[in-house]
Amino acid sequence: MTSLSQTQLDKTAVENFREYLQIPSVQPNVNYDECVAFLHRQAKSLDLPIAVHEPFSNKPIVVITWTGTDTSASSILLNSHMDVVPVFADKWTYPPFSAHIDDAGNIYARGSQDMKCVGIQYLEAVRRLKLNGIKLKRTLHMSFVPDEEIGGILGMRAFIHSKDFKNLNVGFALDEGVASPTDKFYMFNGERSVWQVWIHCNGPPGHGSMLIPNTAGEKLRFIIDCFMDLRAESSAKLATGKHKIGDLLSINLNQIKGGVQLNVIPDELKVAFDIRIPPTTDHDELEKLFRRWCKEAGDDITIEFEQKSPKIESTKLDDSNPYWIAFKKTTDKLGIELDIGIFTGATDSRYVRSVGLPAIGFSPMNNTKILLHDHDEYLNKDIFLRGIEIYMNIISAVANV
Repeated sequence: MTSLSQTQLDKTAVENFREYLQIPSVQPNVNYDECVAFLHRQAKSLDLPIAVHEPFSNKPIVVITWTGTDTSASSILLNSHMDVVPVFADKWTYPPFSAHIDDAGNIYARGSQDMKCVGIQYLEAVRRLKLNGIKLKRTLHMSFVPDEEIGGILGMRAFIHSKDFKNLNVGFALDEGVASPTDKFYMFNGERSVWQVWIHCNGPPGHGSMLIPNTAGEKLRFIIDCFMDLRAESSAKLATGKHKIGDLLSINLNQIKGGVQLNVIPDELKVAFDIRIPPTTDHDELEKLFRRWCKEAGDDITIEFEQKSPKIESTKLDDSNPYWIAFKKTTDKLGIELDIGIFTGATDSRYVRSVGLPAIGFSPMNNTKILLHDHDEYLNKDIFLRGIEIYMNIISAVANV
């Protein structure tokens, strides 16, 4: 690798970011070929080996490796996902895969915040560290995984239990966080568990003019009231300003199905709730509560879990975790004020933590409107470039523990 000026490095970083953003790796049914080809070119430019694992067909997991000086030491995983969520192009100011830069330096594209920015920041941080002649004690693996936006079932969840992952000898992982609209930077050491549950309410059918007892509709109303009352309790706590949403149980009614026509009382109605459970909540007790509500609502009511994530312990932020100590010392040195909490959504970090490995979610984007999954998602060029400098310091710290 030849010596480059700061201006040239910044230009290369922005060009690579925009090129990656212009690849429409959009769900559903993503074709990852362009992403893989792009990452092969990046690995070549960094003079680093690249491996492509494929636990499932057309679901590539790309790993670019920078070998450390102590190959016996556990490695550092820098994880990001290649896929992005769907777009409604007519709602965007600029085409969502154009990576248009406006006069303010804002780069518009799906994935600019979630999370192609972080993947490129890893690569560009490594590029600069190598150019500066830096040697790391621990081996660094930069992983680019598929399908995070649809749960990572055939991506990180499968990879984490594979021989290929075990061979990486990972000791600590960094993954995505979220933009912060203030001077502070969000950092996450845990996530809420995801439960997506259908409640099936069955009852006698009949003519729409009758007052038949124990109908599916009556039972559905009882169930909805129970769930939404519990939701209201969390909303009230959030409104006090004393709690973060990641610390609270969230419940949202997202689907109702049933019925054939308006003058026929249906024999079944079903309702679906998306539930996010903080690490402090007892899963068994919560399920008992749901089942008690179903019993109280009447007979012939069943629960079906479409997704039922287990409880996963959060990463410890104390002296028992040397990677956290190195991370925190570095951010303190850089004058970065962290806003630490439990991530509101779900990322691939949960799979890393599920096998007992410490993982921190962090995206170095402050003073930035949160636009992940929104129309007109963008990231400012200067914020993006500063994130590279931040990662240079963090990577050097955790990889030399």
